[in-house]
Amino acid sequence: MKPVRDLPIEKLRHSLLDWYDAEGRDLPWRIRPEARAAGQIADPYAVWLSEIMLQQTTVPHATPYYFKFLDRWPSVHDLAAADEDEVLAAWAGLGYYARARNLIACARAVSAAGGVFPEAEKDLLALPGIGAYTAAAIRAAAFDLPASVVDGNVERVITRLCTIPEPVKTSKPEIRQIAAEIADPGRPGDYAQAIMDLGATVCTPRKPDCAGCPWSFACAARAEGHPEAYPVKAPKVAKPHKHAVGFAVFRGETIWLRKRPSRGLLGGMLEVPSTEWRTEKWSLTRARAAAPLDVQWAKRAIISHVFTHFSLEMAMWRAEAPTGWEPDEGGWHALGDVDQLALPSLMKKAVLGAL
Repeated sequence: MKPVRDLPIEKLRHSLLDWYDAEGRDLPWRIRPEARAAGQIADPYAVWLSEIMLQQTTVPHATPYYFKFLDRWPSVHDLAAADEDEVLAAWAGLGYYARARNLIACARAVSAAGGVFPEAEKDLLALPGIGAYTAAAIRAAAFDLPASVVDGNVERVITRLCTIPEPVKTSKPEIRQIAAEIADPGRPGDYAQAIMDLGATVCTPRKPDCAGCPWSFACAARAEGHPEAYPVKAPKVAKPHKHAVGFAVFRGETIWLRKRPSRGLLGGMLEVPSTEWRTEKWSLTRARAAAPLDVQWAKRAIISHVFTHFSLEMAMWRAEAPTGWEPDEGGWHALGDVDQLALPSLMKKAVLGAL
């Protein structure tokens, strides 16, 4: 591993910023160096929105959502006043729905405080859904204040630069320390965007473009001849596989959907009722006992879905609602409106699997 003291920090800063000035991505929420130099400033609301969306997805996937949200809720006050179900429905497809609930909570907190996002790290960290990375990204990108932004792309760059021999999970403090020492205090906003671009477009997980990298002159992994060996991978842990039975109740061209509890996985989203999700398979008798209606159920498709920490297999059963039956919770939704509802990907699969 290359010691931090051996890194040519000033040269790293200058070479990265020179590369970014020429090669940095044009992103809708970003202020390019020439615009920043001309006095243009970023919209903290837009920066915050983009950072929350990008936490668990890619720029190409998040960008249409970003424009949709800004068009529908152009200010933090607009988002704060929005109906939660409408926001969750607009978020559907971005996953990790706790982020959407925190998005609403954060917008309401900022709106209540006057609609101005704070600049201080401690004040940003006090807002719902904003952790160390997001606070640093907002400080740097929105306010051009000194901050060391460390996301997955930056972690990969630093581990290769210094050939850190431990997996990222155990070496995060060391990575953050190195990244903070290199971070440029003179152009913090541009530097933060530059190092993230470097990881996203050049120092990629597979087939990194070492020939086009502004840090190749100092990269220990390139000197070793196998940069793809970093970050060192932690031993894989087998994901649990769970089973469930889903119950789709139809009334003509409508389906009954209810809202999940606000806390927990897929919290606050609409769902097709189901049994408990468990590692044991469900017997016919036990599944029937968990059904919301004592009717004749028809077995339909078996759907599969992969979450971060486990995979799920759900056998879909369907039934027509008895005449006069009304649920105690939830409501009826037209099948043609399914794409506009706050339905997570799993539940969209469930509806389609029950048709």
